[in-house]
Amino acid sequence: MRAVVQRVSEAAVTVAGETTGVIPKGLMVLLGVGKSDTEVDAVYLADKIVNLRIFEDAEEKMNLSVADVNGEILVVSQFTLYGDVRKGRRPGFDQAAPPDEAERLYEVFINRCRETGVKVETGRFRTHMMVSLTNDGPVTILLDSQKQF
Repeated sequence: MRAVVQRVSEAAVTVAGETTGVIPKGLMVLLGVGKSDTEVDAVYLADKIVNLRIFEDAEEKMNLSVADVNGEILVVSQFTLYGDVRKGRRPGFDQAAPPDEAERLYEVFINRCRETGVKVETGRFRTHMMVSLTNDGPVTILLDSQKQF
């Protein structure tokens, strides 16, 4: 499972003109599910992200998590995180999970984040979404449950 995590001062996602998720200060998470991922990956990544210390403390050091700053998380599915462009110019998505399994693990990830007490908003799985955000810092972190990077 892969995630692009951005520290934001605000973020929103809309589908066909309808806002499906909006947060103030917190984390924007673009989440991709790979075909070898399991619930273990979803729980691991959720726990990692919720506890990721990328918010500044009083001494302006990154020491605080999203929970510490009473922030929120906006999760948007993004299978293109598994796009492989090592050969040619058109991405291949062979390593992305099939849609039904990806959606199931996407929901496991969301539920695990919510279990920690952090408020979570979402996009809508398998739809064309428009995402807007203000990246604070900018701070952007790449995570992979298989620790490939």
